[in-house]
Amino acid sequence: MTHRFTARSVCGLDDPEQDDCVLAGLAESDDEGAFSLMFMCDFAEPDDQEIALGFDTHCLVTPDQNTAYGCVREVELDGDILRVTLDPASLSALGLSDPLIEVTLAAPPADVARMRTVLAGILAFGRPDARPVVKNL
Repeated sequence: MTHRFTARSVCGLDDPEQDDCVLAGLAESDDEGAFSLMFMCDFAEPDDQEIALGFDTHCLVTPDQNTAYGCVREVELDGDILRVTLDPASLSALGLSDPLIEVTLAAPPADVARMRTVLAGILAFGRPDARPVVKNL
């Protein structure tokens, strides 16, 4: 069953002087226990070790720090709905049961615009074969 949630809090962080990594986050709320998705990548191009480990692409983090690299297959924005389709092989690592996530974007418009810009950059990071299809982002 598709996982659906309303993101009332979103962010896009990409300042190498202040941030540890490039991050686009979507959360139900600012509460620690809220469902969230955090898309991330490094500022620098992947090094040989990251390539060897398969960490040379975007990563997705779900609650409880469940993490998978290169797992996003498609991202589509349709009005205020962000649809994320995941590789079914990543579901166990992410603690999810369905490869489709639908997020209703209910955060302030400026925050949503910033998140969209940063997310587009994250999804374009790393090896070409792990880059998802991106529609209307």
